[in-house]
Amino acid sequence: MAVQAWLEDQDVDANRDPPDVEHVARCFVAAIDTQDWHALAGLLSPTFSASYVHTGETFTRESFVAANRDYPGAQRFLLEEVVVSQTQAVLRARVSPASGTGDTYYVASFATLQDGQIERSVEVWTDVIATMPPPHRTAVPLA
Repeated sequence: MAVQAWLEDQDVDANRDPPDVEHVARCFVAAIDTQDWHALAGLLSPTFSASYVHTGETFTRESFVAANRDYPGAQRFLLEEVVVSQTQAVLRARVSPASGTGDTYYVASFATLQDGQIERSVEVWTDVIATMPPPHRTAVPLA
């Protein structure tokens, strides 16, 4: 199983009960990135629900796994940042074609865990091609 190999590479104890929030968040990313749909389903509670803020869609565990599994083309799902509390994880990831050519997207995912599984997820997606900011807003370049 790809996620199990990832856990071993990270020197993480896969048998602890219950897994900590960061562990679950990183396994979530690894399962999607490696297209391990069985592992992804196992990370989600039977009563899991997800919502996409940008489209208004909602998903059950089964339909969330299917939406990811059936997305056209092989995608890389790469973690860029994760912040956790006792029961919640926020992750920011970059999603781009495994081929290296095509559109890149970013997602912020807000997950709530219960009993070591993801119970609820709210996701906000965007693409790299953003509209120009309005003229009244001036950004300061980062040093």
